[in-house]
Order: sequence, then structure tokens, then C-alpha cells
Amino acid sequence: MVFGWIDEQAELRRRAGLVRTLRPRPSESPLLDLASNDYLGLARHPEVTEGAARAARDWGGGATGSRLVTGSTELHTELERELADFCGVEAALVFSSGYAANLAAVTALAPHGTLIVSDAGNHASLIDGCRLARGTTQVVAHADPDAVRKALGTRDGAAVTVSDTVFSVDGDAAPLAELAAACREHGAGLVVDDAHGFGVLGTGGRGAVEAAGLAGADDVVVTLTLSKSLGSQGGAVLGPARVIDHLVNAARTFIFDTGLAPAAAGAALAALRLLRREPERAARARAVAGELHARLTAVGLEAVRPDAAVVSVRAPSPEDAVRWAADCRGAGLAVGCFRPPSVPDGVSRLRLTARADLSEGQIERAVRVIGEARP
Repeated sequence: MVFGWIDEQAELRRRAGLVRTLRPRPSESPLLDLASNDYLGLARHPEVTEGAARAARDWGGGATGSRLVTGSTELHTELERELADFCGVEAALVFSSGYAANLAAVTALAPHGTLIVSDAGNHASLIDGCRLARGTTQVVAHADPDAVRKALGTRDGAAVTVSDTVFSVDGDAAPLAELAAACREHGAGLVVDDAHGFGVLGTGGRGAVEAAGLAGADDVVVTLTLSKSLGSQGGAVLGPARVIDHLVNAARTFIFDTGLAPAAAGAALAALRLLRREPERAARARAVAGELHARLTAVGLEAVRPDAAVVSVRAPSPEDAVRWAADCRGAGLAVGCFRPPSVPDGVSRLRLTARADLSEGQIERAVRVIGEARP
């Protein structure tokens, strides 16, 4: 049978309790949401939705082509200019997704002969970028600058280190200043994905790179997503102008992909301007994460101390994690459920995302439901 192996794989997933299913949600849900990445609570903010609607009215439903043909609008340029200014870098380049931005940065900055040093806990998009790049990848221990230093010491040619700033599974932060120091000792570049740090860490939400004192450094390239703190969709690469110019000419996920839809660009720009006016949203997201962690551990759950807005609660098994998340949903609470192969250490978890707009009552309710539903 053609593709018969698919059935075998499906059976193996079923036996391991790792079957994934799509669950469409209605536009208005009764669930308390601790599963999305809407860290600042902006996805439904009136200014953000109006920004999307206005952009669609002005520019149409789609970008109509790749950005090098017809898909680059004045709106894209405006968003890039304001992102670069906010983050303290020379230039920015917007992509159709954060995934595409990561593929672009890694593949275009690691040509043949380059050593890529990749953290063992990196997101799948960075891992796939390493796989597609022409360089040679060496995976090193998680959040270990000495391991990075040792790997870089084995190579004389070009090298780049690749890491998340805040890791998506446990919400722990990378030691960025130490990583940058290790790279500089060996003349290597540093590419970091600030998807989970941007909007939450740094001065007024300017991100983990700014918080580490690395904003605008000529040897640091930052990727981020517009779909988390900014409540929209899309991604961006930020860094030195010559790096951004290189991506325009060399990044396949920029050259051959249709540009970001105007509505998404308009929503992201509105959210960015809102964050500028209300920088306290970043601090509130961090405070909510800390409160969730404190209350969860107080009731005896094994929760990882958050460095940003992700709170991870460990589960005994994949089956327990699925059942736990389902029981939470039945009690009116949406939580994330992470299982192998999404977790690099093989430990299943509930993944909670703190939101700046959560009230004290909602935090208390969430902790109560999670505690009562524990396996």
C-alpha cells in the first residue's frame, strides 16, 4: 500500500499516547485562556483589531506576492522602521511567520564551511534552520556558555551560535551576556530567537537582548515573532543594516515567500505603538508569571520558576498530561500540553502562559482548577 508506513506510525503514536488532534475554537470562548501566547493581552485589543481592519481596507486581504515583487508595502516598511527603533538596532526585516524568520537567519548566515553551535533546547524552527543550512551543526548542552566556548574552540573558520533567548518549554532564559562573550572570544556571530522575550523582558518590553545589554551590537542578530506579545502574526529579523541587506538577497524564505498579509502588519504596528504607550504591560506579564509559579508550588506542584511569561508544570507521563489538560478544559481552563517530541528532555508538562490582562481572581481560579485536576 502506498504510504502504508503512515498507518504504522499512527499506531505507534496511539500506543505511546502521543496522538495530536486539531480543536477549532469559536470566536467567543467561555474558557479562561492560559494556553495561548498572547502575553500582553493585545490580540483582541480594539486598537489592534482596528489596525488590522484598517490595513485590510487600505491594502487588501493579502500582500499579493513576494516582497521583492509586489508584496512589500509602505506599511511593511513602517513596521520595520518602528521595530528597529524600539529594539535599538539598525534595521529590521518582516517575514510571513516567526518560523520563516528563523529559517532565513540561520540559513543565510551559515553558508558552507560555517560551524553552527546550537543549544540542545532550541525551538524546532531554529533546529530546522540548522538542518537546512550549508554549515555543520554541533549541538551543545542547554544554556551552557562553556560548552559553546569549547565547541567554538574546535573550529578556525566562520562560526555562529544559535539560541533561544527564552526557551519555549520551561520558560527559562539563556545566559545571553555569557554567550555573547564566548562568541566574541572566537570571532563568532550570535543569532538569538527572542520570540518569548520580546514584549516581556527588557525596558518596556524591548526584549531579552536589550535586557542583556546587547541591543545594537554588530555581532548579534535577533529574530522574533509578531504573534506572541504583539498579538498578530508574522516574524522579523533585526540587526545590522548590512545583515538585513544580505537577507533580502540571500534568504530563501524571504525571496520566495508571499509577504506578510497587510492585516497582520497593521495589527502588529498598532500593538507595538500600544506597548510604547503602556510599557507597564511587560512588567505585569512577568508579575503574573511569578504569582502563578508561587501559588502552584504552594499547593505542591512541580513548577519551573519562570524567567519571562511561560510557567511549566511537570506531569508524570504523556497520558497524565493529556488527561490533566482535558480535565482543566472541562473545568473551564485552557492550558497547553507539551509532550514528546516537543519536549527535548522527554518530560511531559502543562505549559501555562501568563497574560498581562489576567486579574487576581483569574489567577486564583486557574491555580485552583489545576490543583484539583492534578493526576
